[in-house]
Amino acid sequence: MLLTELSTVPTAALPVAEFKDHLRLGTGFSDDGVQDAVLDGCLRAAIAAAEAKTGKALISRSFLWSLTAWRDLARQVLPMAPVSEITQLSILDRQNVETVIDVAKYHLEKDTHRPSLVASTLVLPTIPVNGSAEIYFTAGYGTAWADVPADLARGVFLLAAHYYEHRHETATDMSQMPFGIASLLERFRDVRLFGGGRL
Repeated sequence: MLLTELSTVPTAALPVAEFKDHLRLGTGFSDDGVQDAVLDGCLRAAIAAAEAKTGKALISRSFLWSLTAWRDLARQVLPMAPVSEITQLSILDRQNVETVIDVAKYHLEKDTHRPSLVASTLVLPTIPVNGSAEIYFTAGYGTAWADVPADLARGVFLLAAHYYEHRHETATDMSQMPFGIASLLERFRDVRLFGGGRL
């Protein structure tokens, strides 16, 4: 299975000004924008860490998920949430010849944690031996930062501030998320069962 992000978070969607306020950085100076690239990087890193921990896409963008077998022949849980649209389902054979599946043969079942691709008939299209299925979908809470749930947005700001404050400390263990931030993100996490697989 391979998840590919086809579009990135647009710079316009990043709350750089709000993050500056959160950090209480000075304003009104001629060099107000000198830290913008650093703040942008800290926000992107914090968003990526929050998304990895929760399995939620914060800002809407496009993804491609490739897999070689269905976990369930009638439905397949998608690797990110919330999903607003499945834009295409394709089956590739062993020679990478692509067949685009008619949208009438499947639909999206929306869910807070486990949105699914569901067969409109009895089963999903057969994936040939040494072939794959490619699912193109859009995931995210919305196109603007205001669409992100408040607790999740707060957790991202705190984590981005942590990255900003320790940006010059090479000895700091950045793999460990501070407890207060982790607890804010906890309720957005998906529950994984059966050895880490998703239902």
